[in-house]
Amino acid sequence: MKLPDLTQPNLYRGLYVFDFGEWTAVGYTADEIAVLLESEAYRSGKVYKIVRATPDGRMELRGVAPERFQIESGMFFNRDELAAAEADFAELVRIGRQQGAPCRAFVHLADRGPRAQRGRYVTALIYPAEYEDEIAHWLDAARYGGGDLAEGGASHVSNYYATEKTILKREQLWSTPAIPSRSADEVLSSVRRAVQR
Repeated sequence: MKLPDLTQPNLYRGLYVFDFGEWTAVGYTADEIAVLLESEAYRSGKVYKIVRATPDGRMELRGVAPERFQIESGMFFNRDELAAAEADFAELVRIGRQQGAPCRAFVHLADRGPRAQRGRYVTALIYPAEYEDEIAHWLDAARYGGGDLAEGGASHVSNYYATEKTILKREQLWSTPAIPSRSADEVLSSVRRAVQR
């Protein structure tokens, strides 16, 4: 795979490379990659996330399975006491409102009932799976320390949806992306451009 020369490669960290087979394009957002993968013409392309980029133009890429753009992941902060769980929920919502989340996400405060195997109350943060790294960095930077026990991953989301529970509170978090995604029409009309941004 041959990548184009970039004038400021460090600005591409966190963006994506899409290998169309006959050509490669650099500089897509996660939402734009989802558009390409949903398209019949490009669904067999290969996706790489730009993990690092150095000033001399070298890039460290990580392959990303296309399925990652179609599933949800989450973080679950478990508590035995309602007051502590309410505080976790309130703090997570406060951080999301003040700083914006790295992606669109939602937060639930749920009661799994007295027979719950792990803390009866859970603060659930659910988001698109491709943003796991960004969510982890965001929570770490905010020094969020919710839960007596914290769990995460796509399988936990499936378990959460399947578990009987009462949702006590809910909140939608919105992202303020540094690089806004383009419309599907713009993405599909520019696939032959080697450098997308």
